[in-house]
Amino acid sequence: MRTRLVTVLLALITAILVIPGPAATADEQGGEALHGQISHPDDRDQGVEGIGITVFQGDDEIGASETDPDGMWEVELPGPGEYRVVVDQESIPSEFAVRETSLVVDGEAEVEVEADDRRPLIIALVPAGGEADGGSPSPSEEETEGSGEEGDAPADDESIAVGDSGGSFGERLAQLTVSGVLFGLVIAVSAIGLSLIFGTTKLINFSHGDMVTFGAMMAMLFSTGAAGMGNALLAIFAGLGGAILLGVFAEGRLARTGLIVAQWVSIFAGLALATLLGVLGDSVGWQLPLWAATVVAVLMGAVLGGSMERYVWRPLRHRNVAMIQMFIVSIGLALILRHVILVLFGARRERYAGFQIQELVELGPVSLPPRDLVVMGVALVVLVGVACLLQFTRIGKAMRAVSDNRDLAESSGIDVDRVTLYVWGLGGALASLGGVLFGLNQVVDYEMGFRLLLLMFAAVILGGLGTAYGAMVGGLAVGLVAVLSTLWFPSQLMQAWALALMILMLLVRPQGLLGRRERVG
Repeated sequence: MRTRLVTVLLALITAILVIPGPAATADEQGGEALHGQISHPDDRDQGVEGIGITVFQGDDEIGASETDPDGMWEVELPGPGEYRVVVDQESIPSEFAVRETSLVVDGEAEVEVEADDRRPLIIALVPAGGEADGGSPSPSEEETEGSGEEGDAPADDESIAVGDSGGSFGERLAQLTVSGVLFGLVIAVSAIGLSLIFGTTKLINFSHGDMVTFGAMMAMLFSTGAAGMGNALLAIFAGLGGAILLGVFAEGRLARTGLIVAQWVSIFAGLALATLLGVLGDSVGWQLPLWAATVVAVLMGAVLGGSMERYVWRPLRHRNVAMIQMFIVSIGLALILRHVILVLFGARRERYAGFQIQELVELGPVSLPPRDLVVMGVALVVLVGVACLLQFTRIGKAMRAVSDNRDLAESSGIDVDRVTLYVWGLGGALASLGGVLFGLNQVVDYEMGFRLLLLMFAAVILGGLGTAYGAMVGGLAVGLVAVLSTLWFPSQLMQAWALALMILMLLVRPQGLLGRRERVG
């Protein structure tokens, strides 16, 4: 009876998470709008200021905007419908001209906006007198520009770009296979931590998707210029990180009371520094390249995961809180983290500056922008590194031992609490890195990790719950099935086919591809 109640409760929780209310979504998105960024053609990180954008509906002017120092513009719309966007040619610097595309002709574009759609519009510049078509946009950007009458605006796109759909069947198969591998690698990097956390604690971490969003947002923040809020967040996480490191390295060397005092001093010092930096505001500003911002985001993700373990999950475990109650706590943490990100960064969807329009690299029948090649390379290196960590290092072997049998590992002398802390730190770091990689291919917004969460669950269940290698294999399988399904079915069904594969695996091999059969009861 108890098992049935738990199953029903989990099903209800999943339904609540998966089916958001339309009224809430409309309120969070804040109505309809058109927005974009006009960058310098030779330096995508540098915006072009002062270009006028006017939006018309029929002959009526709806609104106008002018690009800010970062090249950003936005015009609020009265409602869904067809709009005409006109670029003020006189406001464009004389050394530039508007790049002609299938959507933007003579500085004008006709776009259709659906309800609650804050649609991005790509307007690119080229040197005056240069080629009209400029650089080649990536597949995801071609989708942005060519959404046309079907109205599938990318602001509502919840799947990874699936590449060009033109060409012969063989060319499409090759292109989609590479796109599926890319998607699978992103899922695998993000899902390893989810699988390891379940293996060591038997906890299904519903907040893992929002940890993915956290990493993407932190990289966005520090790569576009960190001032008041960025400095304050960095100080807070530095204080938390100091407290965690004190617990790891000073435990047993300091008296318990002294250790607790030192940890709280570190936390309050971080809060005090955050307050000071917040007061100073923009006077203390700095900016990092995206690779360095990614390193900072990964470190902050590790601190976030370690803080959750040290100050939430470990006290709950020591109090013998039931697992179903801990599931509810993880859902609460997910909602808290998601809405804090929403309050701090808003519902606007953005892309990493400098990675929007890139020349495609031709590899036989496959065309990819350089950023996708970087994403695949980084993901492969990280997956190999994690495999080596688990297979050949002392802490990796301890992680696998705790995952296999927590009680036996503890009786063998392994400090399971410390190992669990390391697992949460590693899981948070990998989730943050996965968020950056996912954001490079797609857009960055406060719900991006939530959309990826179900696919991460599918990956770890398909590969085998609790095994890092299973998450890697499952992620690749889910990514390939999801993207290759678009050869025959609409792209809106991508996630459905991936989840159908998970259900089939549960029916045929419940323990997953790399999982072990266990006795229940």
